[in-house]
Amino acid sequence: MLAPRTETILKSIINWYIDHAVPVSSQVLVHDYDLGVSSATVRNEMAFLEQEGYIIRPHTSSGSVPSDKGYRFYVTSLEDVKLPLTDQRMISHLFHQVEGRMDEWSSLAATVLSRLAQNTAVITVPKTADCQLRHMELVSIQDSLVLLLLVLRGARIKQQLFSLENPLSQAELTSISSKMNAAYVGSSAVQIQSKELGLNRVEQIIVENLVKMMQTEDEHSGGQSYLEGLHFLLNQPEFVHNQRILSVMELLEQRALLGTIIPQPQKGPQVRVVIGSENQAEVAHDCSLVISRYGLQGEASGNIIVVGPTRMDYPRIISAVSYISILLSGLVAELYGINSSASPNPDNIN
Repeated sequence: MLAPRTETILKSIINWYIDHAVPVSSQVLVHDYDLGVSSATVRNEMAFLEQEGYIIRPHTSSGSVPSDKGYRFYVTSLEDVKLPLTDQRMISHLFHQVEGRMDEWSSLAATVLSRLAQNTAVITVPKTADCQLRHMELVSIQDSLVLLLLVLRGARIKQQLFSLENPLSQAELTSISSKMNAAYVGSSAVQIQSKELGLNRVEQIIVENLVKMMQTEDEHSGGQSYLEGLHFLLNQPEFVHNQRILSVMELLEQRALLGTIIPQPQKGPQVRVVIGSENQAEVAHDCSLVISRYGLQGEASGNIIVVGPTRMDYPRIISAVSYISILLSGLVAELYGINSSASPNPDNIN
């Protein structure tokens, strides 16, 4: 805990440094902020903050900059951070203009978030547990060639051509589709394999193709991610002559961020902030991450990540990540046919 005056001075240092990206002197604080104390008192408070590790001086004769400990105190003390209503309305309007597909939403979210945050944004497409069958259709193409069309939970549509030993009419294929829909809707590939329906040879072939398609989808679902705003990262003053940022960018471009930089899997919907040396990878010690999960627990979930320097506008970025997380969660719920009454609440920070 810091004394109220000390806390006010620390927050003033951080706010000024976030805005200007140059070390802060006591004269600047006295001139730019109505602190109600003398410059000598400000110097004494800054000396105490430096002694306690909340701020550091890059050079003996320079002003001060926040340390990771200082940023952590600042983030933990944030309360009631909310995205401005104008930004909320703009985001909501944009999302209502795109098609009801998760890849469209994820791409748009990455673009919007990177611009709001003025940093790099990564959105991973929701990964499901085991995909479930919502509907299937068999369509006769020609002779014994059949199109198997699957609608999986989450509005994912998959299709595949295969051949039967003997041709079947469209009426016969429709009858088989009805039988399988009645038996398998809501089931995973494993559950379909375990059901005993007394299938004939043709139906067994169809089920084998159906299961293979679902297993392939299970193996590859959630692997896609959308990345926007690398140029924002490169333009940050801290990174202009910083060679280490090139390694961070390589991780981002290779989509290796989740496994390399994020310390632990995100389990809840709360916004999480990882600051500088809190990152498990040394290459990311100059960066902060603002992370949230979105989606439906136990059904499908993805990650929202903003990557920037430790000198980032935490209130704005936290509120933007929180708002978009809840918005995307509602859209995922709609895809899964679940009513969602969630509304943006950016107060969950850790």
